[in-house]
Amino acid sequence: MWQSQIFTLYPEFFPGPLNKGLYGKALEKKIWSIKVNNIRDAANDKHKTVDDTPYGGGSGMVLKPDVLANSLDLNKVEGERIFYLSPRGRKFDQAFAQELSKEKSIALICGHFEGVDERILSTRNIEEISIGDYVLSGGETAAFVVLESILRLLPGVLGNEKSVDDESFQNGLLEYPQYTKPQIWEEKSVPDVLLSGDHNKIKDWRLSQSEAITRVRRPDLWQKYKNN
Repeated sequence: MWQSQIFTLYPEFFPGPLNKGLYGKALEKKIWSIKVNNIRDAANDKHKTVDDTPYGGGSGMVLKPDVLANSLDLNKVEGERIFYLSPRGRKFDQAFAQELSKEKSIALICGHFEGVDERILSTRNIEEISIGDYVLSGGETAAFVVLESILRLLPGVLGNEKSVDDESFQNGLLEYPQYTKPQIWEEKSVPDVLLSGDHNKIKDWRLSQSEAITRVRRPDLWQKYKNN
């Protein structure tokens, strides 16, 4: 079973949408698990204080290292990789999702305020991970993105395991266009090649479409594809 832990100030957010559909069924079947930890429970004072003002001045508040460390230490899993969701972290992509799907357990720390005390990152061997070049108010939304990207790669989660192979980014390209019934809709017809029954021609058409779309819409991916 693939395991995940969430460290958050808002435990009621989880599992949220991951408790529905295919992911919810996989959760019931124990293909994966999620343990949600309220960081505030690890605070020692009567007010359950989790943040304080930053040294050196500045706006906002910083998550206290002692409180977060207590939460992490109380819920430690041997061999588990711990990630702090941060815009300065390693960019999360499909290859990273595949890498993490091979782990037995990962933990995601959802920050708030102005972030976490820097010392916690090194003392607890925490890696930083980013879902994109923009800023969110908290890490919970990012955690859902990371988890869903990983869960759909786990054996037994998706109804059709082969569907993963043809998706965007799996071969370094964006996905080709898809069509379904009706064959003609608002005077637009499905491409003839998809009606031909010639699987080799269909495969070649789909590859050419993926290449064309990637070349125009994502020149960065296209360059990597050509170099490989």
